[in-house]
This record gives sequence, C-alpha cells and structure tokens, in this order.
Amino acid sequence: MGKKNTKGGKKGRRGKNESDGPKRELYYKEDGQEYAQITKMLGNGRVEASCFDGVKRMAHIRGKLRKKVWMGQGDIILVSLRDFQDDQCDVVHKYNLDEARTLKNQGELPENAKINEGENFGFDSDEDVNFEFGNADDSDEEDDDDELDIDDI
Repeated sequence: MGKKNTKGGKKGRRGKNESDGPKRELYYKEDGQEYAQITKMLGNGRVEASCFDGVKRMAHIRGKLRKKVWMGQGDIILVSLRDFQDDQCDVVHKYNLDEARTLKNQGELPENAKINEGENFGFDSDEDVNFEFGNADDSDEEDDDDELDIDDI
C-alpha cells in the first residue's frame, strides 16, 4: 500500500519544494551598472525599466535569467548599461523583496523608490477606484418615465 498524508502526485511534489533557502550574496552595482525598477513587461524577454539615474530604458533579460527567474512589474533589478546604446540595457540580477529593502536601508536605492510590497500596480489606495453600488430597481424606475403607455395611444 502507498503512504498516507501525501499531497498529490508528480505536480504536487514539484510545488511542495518552495523555500527561501540560504541567504544569497547581495550584489552591489559596479561601473557601467545601475539599479532599476520594472515599469512594464514587454514580452519576448524584454522589459521597460525606469533606472534610478532618471532614464527609462528597454532592458533585455539575459539567457541565464530568462526562464529561471520570473520578473514582474515593480521588481527591483540590476542592469548593465550599454556603451553603444544609451536607451537599452541588459538585466544582470533580480533582487527579491528582502534584498531590495536591505539596499534601500543602506542608501543604495533612493528614498522615493517604491519597493513592490503588495502594491495595486499604479493605484495608490482603494479611494481612487470609484464604483457606485445601487439597487437594480432604481434604474428601472428612471426608465419607466421614457416608455410609452399603450392606453394613451
């Protein structure tokens, strides 16, 4: 007989191995590199990144990171600048949430940098979203005035 208390088959075993693992080395920027934040995912291994030197660049995700490290809007990345193209760069490293907080506390990232902490991707708060809730009966009463009465004809 098989074991009890297993969580499914092959796919269940794959998904179970999620752990932060040991602390990895924190990479700091060097000459020709800059910290950036992903503003838009463009597809085909490219992202639009807003570098912290004030320039928006199209960043190309290098092959080592392409299908192994998933990136999303708002993530902090380290990019390598190109000497021959100022508007393009290459993604060298992606920082996780703890590493980005550490960089910000050490003063490597500017104070106005928003680290992706469960943000609503562009919405500052719930107050900006304006929905009006009402009964469906209210809209029917307004439309009754415009309808024709058959007895009046």
